[in-house]
Amino acid sequence: MTEETPGFEEKPDVPSGATPDDAEPKAAPAQGAAPAGDASAQVAGLTAQLDQVRTALGERTADLQRLQAEYQNYRRRVERDRITVREIAIANLLTELLPVLDDIGRAREHGELVGGFKSVAESLETVAAKMGLQQFGKEGEPFDPTIHEALMHSYAPDVTETTCVAILQPGYRIGERTIRPARVAVAEPQPGATPAKAEGSEEASAAGDDKDNGPEEG
Repeated sequence: MTEETPGFEEKPDVPSGATPDDAEPKAAPAQGAAPAGDASAQVAGLTAQLDQVRTALGERTADLQRLQAEYQNYRRRVERDRITVREIAIANLLTELLPVLDDIGRAREHGELVGGFKSVAESLETVAAKMGLQQFGKEGEPFDPTIHEALMHSYAPDVTETTCVAILQPGYRIGERTIRPARVAVAEPQPGATPAKAEGSEEASAAGDDKDNGPEEG
């Protein structure tokens, strides 16, 4: 039997001519270390994915903005339609009340608007005014076919244009909408009559000529 000497370890045989480093085992290459080419490919792939996410985010943002714009347009359209429907309903109601308001006006002209009837009539007129009803049509104003309806026609020497000389029924409007034109009697200038302003100008011109042509002092 061979006895081992304490304190001494067996070393592997080293060939002649070899250095001691050659006898030590070399460490295996670290596992998981990717080559430089693989790292560049991974970066390029992540960059492409990031671009795709940004593109998708931009598309979703544009979709959201479009939906918000459509919703705002829808709200404005609904509000506009609601106001239009309300105005039409009020106009229809007040149109039905116009004959009653005409009767109140005639009773006031004849002095019959007294007592409790007067209080009720004034309350009705106040409510109609609060709902936006406005009365128009006055004697002496120029005739406008868009708001006046001529029921009577005559000639007058003291007018220079077609003029409303009598209001047979007042007109009514709500805001800019006319629900009934004013029914009037109109007068036109006499055919061939010279306007008063022109006659006055001619007289003034003639007076000036006479003054200029007066006798000269010696």
